[in-house]
Amino acid sequence: MTDASSATDAGRGTILVLNGPNLNLLGTREPEKYGTSTLADVEQLAMDAAGAHGFTVDCVQSNHEGDLLDAIHAARGTAAGIVINAGAYTHTSVALRDALAAVELPAVEVHITNVHKREEFRHHSYLSPVCTAVIVGAGVQGYKLAIDFLAGAVA
Repeated sequence: MTDASSATDAGRGTILVLNGPNLNLLGTREPEKYGTSTLADVEQLAMDAAGAHGFTVDCVQSNHEGDLLDAIHAARGTAAGIVINAGAYTHTSVALRDALAAVELPAVEVHITNVHKREEFRHHSYLSPVCTAVIVGAGVQGYKLAIDFLAGAVA
């Protein structure tokens, strides 16, 4: 599990940026679909976007569902919102859906690719119904768009 946090003053609070399975392979995994940006690049993009709005970020990546659940639970009462790319867990995890609903924080679901142009099983998300917004197909810029949206939503 990676855990990177921005070092700037919290100002308006913290946004949890949560990345699920296989996203640690960004930059080398199927670059024709996911691009060449690495997870470190995504985390820096998130830190820069959040900092522009007076927020810090807590970036967590794990290939293990329980670690993702623990991060969501820990955000309750400490984070202003959540940006989540749950990877394949998007299409399978009722547990992540329930955790997002339970913490009652604004959350934005992000997918680097347009999941609706991919395999049929990727068209369903257990998370979308409990997220405030969904951003798909914008590449890694989707993380910036999600943070920009949250910054306005929690104003």
